[in-house]
Amino acid sequence: MGMINPYVQIELSEDKISSKKTTVKHKNLNPEWNEEFKFSVRDPKTQVLEFNVYGWEKIGKHDKMGMNVLALKELAPDERKAFTLELRKTLDGGEEGQPGKYRGKLEVELLYKPFTEEEMQAVQKAPEGTPVAGGMLVVIVHSAEDVEGKHHTNPYVHIYFKGEERKTKNVKKNKDPKWNEEFSFMLEEPPVHEKLHVEVFSTSSRIGLLHPKVTHLFHSQ
Repeated sequence: MGMINPYVQIELSEDKISSKKTTVKHKNLNPEWNEEFKFSVRDPKTQVLEFNVYGWEKIGKHDKMGMNVLALKELAPDERKAFTLELRKTLDGGEEGQPGKYRGKLEVELLYKPFTEEEMQAVQKAPEGTPVAGGMLVVIVHSAEDVEGKHHTNPYVHIYFKGEERKTKNVKKNKDPKWNEEFSFMLEEPPVHEKLHVEVFSTSSRIGLLHPKVTHLFHSQ
């Protein structure tokens, strides 16, 4: 196997919209992430976490390297538990009914924290229409004008929000680039005091930055 650029995508069953991703570890067959993610669990007796490991590709479809699932019923409340998951290309077994070929292993640690009585009461007393689990922040990057760098620019935009990052494609040799790209960030709670950090780069240098408060992007009901 040649050098790969692995990252992990995590999904909670019955809540596909809350998919999370780790960062990409470039040219690494034994990556270490040590990254933490939170999910809002509805029913720990039935829900499962699905882990998919991909190889990032600059061009074309990312290669799915392996996957496995973990049932939340394996967790005891308020107790951290480590798991070593054997990665398989697929778990359905195909025509022979056997798990897919072994593709390595993934080590994870999980902690299930049930809502406290006070938190449950706060949810029940919240005004009608108040989001319990935050929701989704959608950022659409349209265009820029008169961007300047040391050399003729090949601009792209980097967006940072709560430890997650997104990046547009490069627009080659263009001072008035148009991207029209959409990015999503999942929120466990309303972004009352959060900031969105936006930077514009050329392929060789930073052109400018912006970090508005996310609350400025929302309108009062």
